[in-house]
Amino acid sequence: MGDAGEGLIDNESRIQERREEFERERDERRARDAGNLKSDAEKESLRLARTELERQLAATTHERRRAALTEAIAELNRRLDAKK
Repeated sequence: MGDAGEGLIDNESRIQERREEFERERDERRARDAGNLKSDAEKESLRLARTELERQLAATTHERRRAALTEAIAELNRRLDAKK
């Protein structure tokens, strides 16, 4: 009778270990997904900023302003390339 009780205890501990492993994996997946969402939002923000600067560049005739906008667009492009 003692052996049957030990089997149940072993089985329960394996179930508990599996449950903890599942929770750990789930937490890791959620952390990865949250990181991806943040990265995607940052990329979208950079793309929107670049689009706005390109619009301003197309409408600007002053050479110094055009140079500043061109440099800013180049910097945004560098940041976007680094995120890939």
